[in-house]
Amino acid sequence: MKKYTKITASIGPNCEDRETLIRMISAGVNMCRLNFSHDTGDIQGRKIDMIREISAELNIPVAVMIDLQGPKHRIGNFKTEGKYPLKIGQTFTFDSFDTPGDETRVQLPDAEVLASLKVGDRVLLNDGKIEMQVTSASPTSVETKVIRGTEIWSRRGFNLPDTEISTSVLTKKDRADLEYALTKNPDWVAISFVQKPEDIAEVRDFITERTSAPIKIIAKIERPNAVERITEIAAAADGIMIARGDLAVEVPYAEVPAISRHIIRECRKMNKPVIVATQMLGSMVNSEFPTRAEITDVANTAYLRADSTMTSEETTIGINPVNVIETMYNILAYADADTIANPYDWSRVENIPENDWSRSVASMAYLNKASAIVVFARDTIAAIEISCRKPDIPVIAVCNDSMIANQLCLARGVFPVFSTELFGMRDAFNAARQFHINSGKLVIVDEDKISLRTLD
Repeated sequence: MKKYTKITASIGPNCEDRETLIRMISAGVNMCRLNFSHDTGDIQGRKIDMIREISAELNIPVAVMIDLQGPKHRIGNFKTEGKYPLKIGQTFTFDSFDTPGDETRVQLPDAEVLASLKVGDRVLLNDGKIEMQVTSASPTSVETKVIRGTEIWSRRGFNLPDTEISTSVLTKKDRADLEYALTKNPDWVAISFVQKPEDIAEVRDFITERTSAPIKIIAKIERPNAVERITEIAAAADGIMIARGDLAVEVPYAEVPAISRHIIRECRKMNKPVIVATQMLGSMVNSEFPTRAEITDVANTAYLRADSTMTSEETTIGINPVNVIETMYNILAYADADTIANPYDWSRVENIPENDWSRSVASMAYLNKASAIVVFARDTIAAIEISCRKPDIPVIAVCNDSMIANQLCLARGVFPVFSTELFGMRDAFNAARQFHINSGKLVIVDEDKISLRTLD
């Protein structure tokens, strides 16, 4: 059974050996995520080389996405390694002083963050288990009132859901990591803690100054101000990741499903692929079987017509990464088959013009009961736009550039073929036959020409 929804797999200690990667890609991985929060650039570079070699050996296009750590903030150290008690309602101070903390204060090392805080802002620590609210602020210190939490200790990460931080989206570490990664030609670069469209422009400038390769950018949506500016951010980026982990810390967790649904719809209107991430099969870190709720979560991603699900710890440190991919594949394949059997009326999607050319292609395929749409893809634009109309037949993208083929591994229902021969001959029939489509009609898209042909 064929799946249309793609799988992005995080690669880590339990799945970065050659044999496991071969089995995972064979089982249905479409894109490999390399988290630059862990491991040095040269180690990640060797993983990229291995993924490219396996992709070539298996003749299966696989995208590589590097995920930059971004400006992850932590408080300073306390006088001792133990935990310090907190009382609800007490005053606790964050300041710029490089001295060990105690039960009343601790250093907040980032000057830009300290300067950005204002009265009323919330400070969330330790994945939201501790909540404080700013009661007074100055350039060198802020006083807060403890709202939630019973203890605090050194180097806790913190989130600022109400604060736009006046700092670069690329830290010094990110710049070094990205500089190295660009020598390996990744297909996608994921940017953490995006706040505004200017963050995307900054990263794009960094990339274009160093390479002419058409590397694409994914904006990770993790902060409330990014949700509020999703239309502008999606317009600036090439794709979106709904990073539900940090997002559920910074916004009320009950709102995350509705926010996710809104982002998926917005990306569909704007012709941008979207990844749904975090804890999709989280119990499989330690179990061979998913929970019933996780099965439904993965299936709902397909029902919402998102482009890709994503694994995290399930594959990086889980007991059986290959089983995780096989499980996710089976769930998606059944859900995708159900959406095809009971199709959503794509013509009712809001704010897509009636004369939109990609809508016309999907309409032609639907009305003529076509078996597939074949796109001769010089770039990703046409195939992704057609994908975003969510036709329930394969979109076969014939590419003469391997990076274009890899990048299209992310788009729902797009099956890329890297072949200079098929591309040069405009051989739609043999491209279709590679996917066992041997009869029926094909809608063929070649730049501005759209035609309908019947397979012999």
